[in-house]
Amino acid sequence: MKKQIVFILFFLFSNILFAQIKPLLSSKKKGQNVLNQYSNRLGDTKLDSLSNRDEFKVELSQETTYKDYKIILSSKDTIYVDTTLTMKKDYKFNFLRKDNFELLPFHNQGQTFNKLAYNFNTESLYPELGAKAKHFNHYEVKDINYYQVATPFTELAYRKGLEQGQSLDALITFNLSKRHNISLSYKGLRSLGKYRHSLASHKNMRFTYSYKSKKDKYNLRIHNTAQEIYNEESGGLIETAVTNFESADTDFKDRGRLETYFIDANNILRSNRYYLEHSYNLYSKKDSISTKYKLNVGHVFTYKTKHYEYYQNTKNSFFGESFTNKILDANHLNETYNQLNISLVSDKILGKLKLFIDNYKYKYNFRNVVFINNAEIPQSINDRVNSVGAIWKTQYKGIALNAKAASTITGNLNGNYINISASYKKDSLFTLKASLLNNSKLPNFNFLINQSNYKAYNWNNTTFKNELNNTLLFELNSDKLIDASAQITRLDNYTYFGDTITGEQTKPLQYANTVNYLKIRASKAISYKWFTLDNTIMYQKVANEATVFRVPELVTRNTIYYSNSIFKKKPMYLQAGITFKYFTKYYANGYNPLLSEFQLQNEVEIGNYPIFDIFVNARVRSMRLFLKAEHINTLFSKNKNYYSAPNYPYRDYTLRFGVVWNFFI
Repeated sequence: MKKQIVFILFFLFSNILFAQIKPLLSSKKKGQNVLNQYSNRLGDTKLDSLSNRDEFKVELSQETTYKDYKIILSSKDTIYVDTTLTMKKDYKFNFLRKDNFELLPFHNQGQTFNKLAYNFNTESLYPELGAKAKHFNHYEVKDINYYQVATPFTELAYRKGLEQGQSLDALITFNLSKRHNISLSYKGLRSLGKYRHSLASHKNMRFTYSYKSKKDKYNLRIHNTAQEIYNEESGGLIETAVTNFESADTDFKDRGRLETYFIDANNILRSNRYYLEHSYNLYSKKDSISTKYKLNVGHVFTYKTKHYEYYQNTKNSFFGESFTNKILDANHLNETYNQLNISLVSDKILGKLKLFIDNYKYKYNFRNVVFINNAEIPQSINDRVNSVGAIWKTQYKGIALNAKAASTITGNLNGNYINISASYKKDSLFTLKASLLNNSKLPNFNFLINQSNYKAYNWNNTTFKNELNNTLLFELNSDKLIDASAQITRLDNYTYFGDTITGEQTKPLQYANTVNYLKIRASKAISYKWFTLDNTIMYQKVANEATVFRVPELVTRNTIYYSNSIFKKKPMYLQAGITFKYFTKYYANGYNPLLSEFQLQNEVEIGNYPIFDIFVNARVRSMRLFLKAEHINTLFSKNKNYYSAPNYPYRDYTLRFGVVWNFFI
């Protein structure tokens, strides 16, 4: 909490400081015209609601446009700050600030998500910590953005929570000079929730620094993250509470009266990461026929720690027998990663060729050694792994070709991947892409070994085989036609958490056969005058292996809305409509709070239930306002059979308010 207060004071002080600056710039007519064009794009930012016409006036002496406010993604692709109001912004109106179409949220923001679909199109060589249910709001390297801005830029994103709760994501970024940029971001979330023992409290701090030397000879990017994701765990509703919930008994309209399995359980994920990426241009040549050659050397360094802990003041028979009365389970992962690379860039067919060698050092450990059932569970596993790889990118007759491959060459973590893709862009009409991924790596560390005060949750599976993933992906993106994708995945040695045949508690298991998974998704918006019908539909099919891999066959989201500028001189842009969401019934995975994982279950089906949300959104200058009545049909429907996971009801009717506000100094 102290960190949040310090950051807010820093943010307020920064804005007050910058607001006092009165640039002495010339008022050329050309510059003023550019300012007007720029303001229209950014929502009239020259006179936002915090500005005073008499006290604050900026006149441009140079041609500054919205393109001078850049967001550089981790992939080095560049997008621009966008303050427009679209339906995609409404779909991102959640604490993740991402479209969660393929996710099923639990009732309180800050809790985990069940999955309605899976993506297997990302390559990896190394296992991760596990506790995947804690990672939805965890910022990885690929989630960190860098910035390049003409003037200091600030963004505030606020969203109302449940019962004494809210979330705030604040960003400030500025350039010290044209070549130096700094950004500081902090997301704080706290929400009590409607049901017992469902408090969520998250803290995500991100700091970035980027630098480019003259003529781009040297490039540097640094970021640091410090994250803490804390949740109280209720274990879900007990059987009698489930009956009371589904009966729609008015005595239990106050959800706090429904009894849960746990009263004193919580888990937390803490992580810190230090990341450095830099490169130097050794050689560059431009001859008479304008052919460019560049030779770059680069280095990437990452140091990160993750600590997962489950605490329960008194043991509970829900997880079986225990060694102690008080439960405190903890595991820790420490990783150091170094990469050296050299890149050759050419305008010719060679394109860009990058060769790299990696050194990865890890230590996954617990507090001590455990002996159970005449077997030893080690205190830690650690190793140093080296790998080599290559990346190739080129253009050939309008077709972009990309290939990436890597393989471990030393160490106990055997892994490899090859990812090949080709894309074709037809002007602004459509982009067509196809990719093929073959990936082999060990399951996450918590599948391999685990220690717990609960006896059944101790295992040593270091003999587990590599998971094999073969995925073929087709994508079509077009504003005028349709957005569609088809993913065909084959999984061997698929690893999951499930009950053993003997009826014991959750165990990690590997499937001996092959899982074949098909996912087809399509989106299309149809507009007529001020009305739009936005549709997204997803079809999924799992072959005979649906016994271990479960997804709903059909998921759909359909939104009809009105959008138009209102009032004289159009100071406000309004968007209002209704969203319908639905997925077919299936045996959704159950949530295990001890492991922070989802596990296979065969007792309860969820789904086959419609969810309606009504929303009114508006944009005033650089501010977007969101007002949403979620799950409105619970006010008149007698059907109370709606769940996010077995024993975990989905949220009731809730009124949400939020705002995203950009400031351009």
